[in-house]
Amino acid sequence: MPKITADGAHLTVLNLFSTDAAEKQESLLGAMREIVDSAAYPGWISSTVHSGTDRFGTANFIQWRSTEDLEKRYAGEEFKHRTLPLFSEMTTAIRLLQNEVVYTLQAPELGGVTEISPTRDDYTVIEVLKVADGDQDALVEALGPAQEWLLKVPGFRTHTVLRGLRARGLEGAFVVCYDQWADKASYDAFRTTPQAEQPADRLLSQSRVDALVIERDSNTYRVVHTRTAAG
Repeated sequence: MPKITADGAHLTVLNLFSTDAAEKQESLLGAMREIVDSAAYPGWISSTVHSGTDRFGTANFIQWRSTEDLEKRYAGEEFKHRTLPLFSEMTTAIRLLQNEVVYTLQAPELGGVTEISPTRDDYTVIEVLKVADGDQDALVEALGPAQEWLLKVPGFRTHTVLRGLRARGLEGAFVVCYDQWADKASYDAFRTTPQAEQPADRLLSQSRVDALVIERDSNTYRVVHTRTAAG
């Protein structure tokens, strides 16, 4: 199953699709499964399909060997004349985000490994944070080791920070957080903890993040399908 690492070994792409109805989400998932199951593109490593839970939508966490391999896929006739038009019919927004994984954090019981798989029961949160061009490095730092207080939060599993490199459907600099939780209840309890009950390290790191973020958007997901290139 795909693993998320900050070793710089490959390009990570997050394709985020928003839609406005349950049946359109199901159609999106079906189309994504079909593409993933037939993928044989040079440089493609893995694809993991996510189904939106809080809001209608889908996400595809894709690993590529390089930007050059991805751009060849984008330049192909199939992508331009079949894939994009098909998804455009079912979506209200499409964001194709190219990233590098710069930091990972795992609960001790996971042994330093972040895995994404439909065989797991993770409650996954993907948040896209827009930031001024000159503040991207500062935001990456604020979202990295300064977040180790998460290890004390009940239900926390993993935290991954991705530096945005380039995008289609999103203007300007951005950072992505990909987080896994034990369940919705633990995540909701974390999100709604009164400020007076939050530890000092959480308050400090959150204030740093809030001072840098221009705009944020998030959704929650469950992983429903994955496939890795043979060999």
